[in-house]
Amino acid sequence: MSIRAVSLVSATVAALALLTAYPAAQAPTASSGAAAASNWVPAKTLDGQPDIQGMWINYDPTPFEVPLPTAARGGGGGGGVGPSTDFDDTAPRRVPRRRSMVVDPPSGRVPVLPWAEAKRADDLAKIQDHWVHQTPWDRCITRGGSPGGMFPGAYGNGYRIVQSRGTVAILYEMIHELRIIHVDGRPPISPKIRQWNGDSRGRWEGNTLVVNVGNYHDRGTIASNAASGRIRGIPHTADLQVVERFTIVDKDTLNYRVTITDPKVYSSPWTVEMPLIRDDSYQMFEYACHEGNRAMPNTLSAGRALEKQQK
Repeated sequence: MSIRAVSLVSATVAALALLTAYPAAQAPTASSGAAAASNWVPAKTLDGQPDIQGMWINYDPTPFEVPLPTAARGGGGGGGVGPSTDFDDTAPRRVPRRRSMVVDPPSGRVPVLPWAEAKRADDLAKIQDHWVHQTPWDRCITRGGSPGGMFPGAYGNGYRIVQSRGTVAILYEMIHELRIIHVDGRPPISPKIRQWNGDSRGRWEGNTLVVNVGNYHDRGTIASNAASGRIRGIPHTADLQVVERFTIVDKDTLNYRVTITDPKVYSSPWTVEMPLIRDDSYQMFEYACHEGNRAMPNTLSAGRALEKQQK
């Protein structure tokens, strides 16, 4: 995929055309670091929402899952994986390494049912056969706004949050998607309408934005980047339900916690948790996924070449 170094002026203008963002209010200050940690209160938007606007990033060296012992890994991707360290310019921004991004179940392992792992493995073995075996990210459709779009990769982990009356918007750096979360109490869309990234409805519980996401169709995957290890390419069904919690901890930390429930794919719900760090110096650039992207035609043409050799 190609990434052009062109500023996201057009995307920002589009976002602002949809939303009239509130100006950032000044958060109260404390006399000492300890007092700030215990007494810090977030600023509020004009309609009383906790102000979480700004540029947030999650360059995170933590493995997605707890790695299995080497002898137990087999071919199932038990190493835990996690974002690459190849992009050295992100090193100063990285958050401390933890045991795993998966925090529940306590094992730190996603409870995937065998058929779903088999489907992922079959698609991986057939990626040269047809585009239907590729993830939506490989096909430049979506990285997945929730939850897949929040799972960090080696690059492109920037999120600009803008708030207006009754609305929170997240502009994702990866595939430059704009996600609208309504927090004005409106009901979900009709269950007959199914979408790649579902339908988001939020509410505030103190300093936490709680977002319920439903109305997915069954053509997507729960995660699409290699950093998510064996979960990359795991399919989801139309029964997928996601609950996200964005909690403002202090002026520079936004905690993200998401619980995934899909009974036909997992034996139980599972939860990922990670911090997002404010970085107002971070710049997002246009993610031109299709333009100059030779990955898909090269992969498929290589498959046809192999077929000719085998005849």
